[in-house]
This record gives sequence, C-alpha cells and structure tokens, in this order.
Amino acid sequence: MRKNFLITGAAGFIGSHLAETLLRRGDSVLGLDNFAHCLNLAAIQSAATEPELWTFVQGDIRDRALLDRLFGEHAFDAVIHLAALPGGAGSIEDPQLCTDVHINGTLQLLGAAKEAFVGNFVFASSASVYGNTPEVSCRESDPCDRPLTPCAAAKRAVEMLGFSFHHLYSLNFTALRIFSVFGSRCRPDNLAFQIAEGLRLRRKVRLHRKGQVHRDWIAVEDLVTGIMTAADRPLGYEILNIGRGAPVLAADFVAMLERFSGVRVHLIPALPPDFESPCIYADIEKARQLLDFAPRGTLEEGMARFWEWYRCERR
Repeated sequence: MRKNFLITGAAGFIGSHLAETLLRRGDSVLGLDNFAHCLNLAAIQSAATEPELWTFVQGDIRDRALLDRLFGEHAFDAVIHLAALPGGAGSIEDPQLCTDVHINGTLQLLGAAKEAFVGNFVFASSASVYGNTPEVSCRESDPCDRPLTPCAAAKRAVEMLGFSFHHLYSLNFTALRIFSVFGSRCRPDNLAFQIAEGLRLRRKVRLHRKGQVHRDWIAVEDLVTGIMTAADRPLGYEILNIGRGAPVLAADFVAMLERFSGVRVHLIPALPPDFESPCIYADIEKARQLLDFAPRGTLEEGMARFWEWYRCERR
C-alpha cells in the first residue's frame, strides 16, 4: 500500500538517497530543504515514475507557519527528520545557530506532527551522542550524558524531546544513532571523499593518528534501508544504533580505495580534534531485533560503488 512521507533535508546526501528509494518503491514523498547543502534533486526527480508522487518545497524547519500549511495539505504517514547542520566543528564555531536549528527546528516539527496526528516520527540522531565513551562497542543503554560538542548535545536533547512527545501525546518516535556513512553524493568534508580527492589529484590528505583510528563505516544504501524500515514500523519510543556493527581502521579504509584506484595516497599524520574518540562502533543487536536490520554485502562492495560514483562524477 502506498505511503506518504515528509523528508526534511531531502536534497542532501542521505535525504536524496532515501527519497529516491521511497519513490522507486511507489510511495509519495514531500521533500523539505532550505538549500543549505549539496543538492541532488535531479536524481530524485528521475526516480519518480509518477511525477505527482514527488513534491519539493524550499523552506526552513523553524518556520512553523510553513510546517502547519504542509501538514494541513498532506496526510503524512511518517515524518523522517534528516535536516541538520553538518559536523561537530561547525557547531563549535556557531553553537547558537546549531541549537536553534536542531532543537528549536525539531520542536516546531514535532509540534506540527502532533497537531496533525502523524503516525510515526523518525529522527536522524548521531553516534556523537556517546561522547568520549570508555566503551568500544556502543549500546543504546549507555549514559550519553557527556556530549563533546553543541551538535552532540543538541542531538541528545532532541532524543529526549521525542520521549516527552511520546509520553504526552502518544507520538511514535524512533531516534536512529547513525555512525560513519559513506557513498555516492557524500559531502566534500566526508573522509571517503577527501581520500578519493587525494588519490585523483595526487595531493596530501590529513589522517588522524596515522590511520590508527577505528570507525564503524556504513554504506548509505544500508543506512537508507534501516531508515525506511523504521519509518514503516511505529515502535512507540525507541533509540537504535545504525552502523555495520564492526570497527574498521582508517588505514584499512584508505587501503581499500587505493586498491580500487591503483594509486597510493600521500597521508599526513594529524592530531584528531578533542571531540573524537579513537575507537567507536555500534552494537546493532537492538536494530536487528526491532527492524530486522542487517547491512548487505561487504564493506569493500560498498567502497567499490562509492569509487565508481566518484570516478564518474569527477572525471
């Protein structure tokens, strides 16, 4: 049965993949984006076999009048809230803007969803809420009470706001703590993109701790599957990790791209910022149980898709 979705941040990296996949499934999608980041509208439009299934609105999630109009005109089965400001470093430079967008913007969206009796609300949280945890494998039950950036603090605050709206108004709210994503259409500040640029241009790339940093890398296609399933399954109130569930050394990640390109990247050792942990990966058992979530294929297969996109995009 066809469903009707609102996606905030629809023109960005993850949002465009999600919108495209939902449209190919035959669902109806309204995308809301303020054009602050990379635009991928052409790819989304091409996925809409029936043009009336795709609607794009340029606007800000803090604009309550706009939200009320959209919720009044459309009966959304679920809201998928991806709109955000990029990166922890940016939130340090402008914490007021970060908290305004993430907390106030989400509050406006929650209020509009509550008034319209939307059946499900999925929020893109972040692995950054775990902070500099002593635990290598992060579980949703970990305290998450020591955020290292305003962005991480704002993401955690929204998770708690979601519980308040679930408790007071019975709004289904699922927060997905997303780990390190890579894939086609990723932003230039994504590590995979930076390494690929270094390979193509034969230029130096800064790598924290000489590549001896572990991350949980998930291909955007697998992430989209997890988000779609969460949107299809109202769970009351839940917080779920979404990653591959395995740590990968940055040095090994680089080596994969070197094999695909046939070129060695010139790495410059760099000290990591003090808001990053040397090793963190997701315990995804809860997502397996509640969403039947399991990343498909190998990390190398995901990297091969990314490299092919990058090679075609930058030739």
